Amino acid sequence: MTTPTPTPTGNASHVLQALRAERIKLTTLRSLWITPLLALLLTAGVTTAVGAALGGKDHDITDDPSVGVFYGLNFGQAALTCFGILLIGQEFNTRMINVSLTAVPRRGRLYGAKLALGALVGLAVGAVGTAGAFAGYATTAPGAWDGPALVRSAVAGVLYQALLVVFCVGATALLGNLTAAMGLLVPTVFLLSPLLGGVPGVRRVVQFLPDRAGQYALRYADDPQVVYGHWTGLLIMALWTALAAYGGLRAMRRIGAK
Repeated sequence: MTTPTPTPTGNASHVLQALRAERIKLTTLRSLWITPLLALLLTAGVTTAVGAALGGKDHDITDDPSVGVFYGLNFGQAALTCFGILLIGQEFNTRMINVSLTAVPRRGRLYGAKLALGALVGLAVGAVGTAGAFAGYATTAPGAWDGPALVRSAVAGVLYQALLVVFCVGATALLGNLTAAMGLLVPTVFLLSPLLGGVPGVRRVVQFLPDRAGQYALRYADDPQVVYGHWTGLLIMALWTALAAYGGLRAMRRIGAK
């Protein structure tokens, strides 16, 4: 006699089905799968190009190698932000969210599947993009590539990108509109937050924004103007992400409610 292989039943089966449906959407919708690839290309490609052009000349890069390593992330995170928004925002703008809820009536299950897929893609992009950025920069502008700062910077580079995607999914669900999310999140992450971070009077507040706090964990050197530690910065971003995810869940549960 042979023992049959157990198959997922009940809630586990429904969760797997929801994840499978989200994976199919990811692989069939061009706007979804092309944005993580673009994030990878920008993160590793821009870093390599900048390292080749300025690695031996720009002291801001050579004094703290992490600035050069993650230079491309400044551009790649814009594409990753768009991915997190599109992962759920497209369904709001096309009203396909109602079709999705017909297929997966449990709003928490549908939303959880999107968060899980976003986190997995973010981790994958973070791992490959961070490895590519380190490799590309090391070949063009050799620097200090050992010690605990390197390990922390690399780990934070992976986690930062996963947290960014989940934060964007949650914020978009909370807003309930793709256009509003694009208009708010992309300029904030790509332009507004970095620019305000350089204004002395505003920097004390801006350093607590999710992207600023998370990116501080990537840095090798300490910044005396930042009032928390590197790992604490990643924790602050994780708290922002948890709040956005929870807010998105509350908003999802109100869809169609009488």
